[in-house]
Amino acid sequence: MQKEVTIKNKRARFEYELLDSYEAGIQLFGTEIKSIRMGKASITESFCQMKDGELYIVNMFIDEYDWGTYFNHKTRRDRKLLLQKSELRKLERKTKETGLTIVATTLFINNKGLAKLKIYLAKGKKLFDKRNTIKGKDLKRDLDRMIKNS
Repeated sequence: MQKEVTIKNKRARFEYELLDSYEAGIQLFGTEIKSIRMGKASITESFCQMKDGELYIVNMFIDEYDWGTYFNHKTRRDRKLLLQKSELRKLERKTKETGLTIVATTLFINNKGLAKLKIYLAKGKKLFDKRNTIKGKDLKRDLDRMIKNS
């Protein structure tokens, strides 16, 4: 088992302009947290959705626990995110009014051993914004190479 578990969604920074950050707990079963501690999870295809005033993460993949019996969990199920009511109301209002979305960027285990999810209120990037992002990365890489060689 790994000590530091950090599962990232690298695609989120490329696809979205990240605005406000929140740290949410996740409602999990026993076999799910064991799989996350082993690093067998993915949030690249997942998204957050409001249902009846509560926030859920949809399509998050957590591999089945190897030593789990018939009590094992489903790999892709909706999992409830745990936030304060004021934060939930704010997120719901922002997503309905301005057309923003909620994106999961990082899944990690905190100091107390609990699984937490770093979520952002985000705005989708246009195609030219994505091109500018790629161009900036290329320029930074070239500058780093020139500095290293000189």
